[in-house]
Amino acid sequence: MNRFVLIFVFLLSFSASAQTINDLSFGTNDTFEVMTWNIQEFPKNNQATIYYATQIIEALDVDFIAIQEISNQTAFSDLVDGLANYNGHFESTEYDGLAFLYKPDVITVNRVYRIFETSNYWNVFPRAPMVVDITYNNQHLYIINNHLKCCGDGTLSLGDTTDEENRRYEAVNLLKNYIDTNLQNENVILLGDLNDVLSDDINNNVFQSLIDDTSNYLFADHDIAFGSNTNWSYPTWPSHLDHILITNELFDEFALASSTTETIKIDDYLSNGWTEYDQNVSDHLPVALKLTLDSNLGVNDVSKNQSSKLINYPNPFNTSTTFSFKNISGNTQIEIFNVFGQSVFNAPIANGQTKFQWTTQGLSNGIYFVKLVSDKKIIAHTKVVLAR
Repeated sequence: MNRFVLIFVFLLSFSASAQTINDLSFGTNDTFEVMTWNIQEFPKNNQATIYYATQIIEALDVDFIAIQEISNQTAFSDLVDGLANYNGHFESTEYDGLAFLYKPDVITVNRVYRIFETSNYWNVFPRAPMVVDITYNNQHLYIINNHLKCCGDGTLSLGDTTDEENRRYEAVNLLKNYIDTNLQNENVILLGDLNDVLSDDINNNVFQSLIDDTSNYLFADHDIAFGSNTNWSYPTWPSHLDHILITNELFDEFALASSTTETIKIDDYLSNGWTEYDQNVSDHLPVALKLTLDSNLGVNDVSKNQSSKLINYPNPFNTSTTFSFKNISGNTQIEIFNVFGQSVFNAPIANGQTKFQWTTQGLSNGIYFVKLVSDKKIIAHTKVVLAR
């Protein structure tokens, strides 16, 4: 065969197999997707950024996108105008660019408001959090978009109002208190560029109050944060700074096999990889969560007020943990799943039994969901963290 023909065939084969932005995907018709994206002083490269962002958003097909760092309102309006299936909301650059996009065909926005926006909170929240009250598939959700203070030396200096870690620490505690006080029993998703890592030790972890409250809160991106740096959202450092937190009202949905959390590695779909993405779009990659939110799921499938029946200690644990429960009768099993919805353990529970010790073997560190199931109905549930 002529060598020029060989070269042509090779190039044709390479072109057919190479990934492009159009090959990106995440959203489905059967799930609710929410994504956080620091889009770095949008538009970073003027019209080129708007073009890239439009193609990326349309390909990913995510239902709700929480955005940080919109610098130009006109450019954001141009982005929204170029998206056939999205509406957008952006208030002003006074708040340093918090915004969101959503699909009006599947989402109703009931209310948008700011919290902690008065001057006495400016040190802790240089950008006041944005709360979006939405309805999706007859489910009511609150999404809290954040961009916390950046930088620091990695050491948390409690009480020092100039310390960046302390400012984030105070912000996290205020957000937790707000949810605990005002959004009890609501489906809440807190997300954004939180500008710190989940893997710091207990003395320097700004998220410790949320991490410790395992009955009520879960970082859906926990396994990303503790996994390979190839999946972290801020490759330049590298570090994982963009997080998605859910409240316990969504634990059961997150445990389903159809649910997942991913860092969307857009640079893998560009011919010049990270260089092209960084020059034209952002220095952060988006992080997205996919959940099945059936209109009846979480109402008929599990009694939310029964979760206190199942407790365990210690949690987190490194080898074994003991579950305590009561009022067990009938055909009952304890079932344990990983974050991908895969069953990793199950065992029968006898009538009158009140305790069960689970000793792990061959399982990786991470979050596991535990359910007591009686006659095919979930009667209690909790979440545990394996951390050797």
